[in-house]
Amino acid sequence: MTIEISEIRLKRLKMRSMRRGIKEMDIILSGFAEAHLIKMSGAQLDLYEEFLEENDQDLYQWVSGQATGGVRYEALIDQIQVYLRSRY
Repeated sequence: MTIEISEIRLKRLKMRSMRRGIKEMDIILSGFAEAHLIKMSGAQLDLYEEFLEENDQDLYQWVSGQATGGVRYEALIDQIQVYLRSRY
């Protein structure tokens, strides 16, 4: 992936992270995206992009520990939870 395409993708993912359906997820995911997306591999970005396709109510329950997000997103959810614990 070229640098220009990579920058565009990161900007798009950051925007999608901050423009969610519920304010709580706007706050959680926009902060996480700003802090972590630049460090992610292409495969990790692919997974994060798929994660963003999920319903906000489900995402909130997963990252808050009220429900499990399944094996597919387990590492990503753990990473978001670590980020949240370090911030709040």
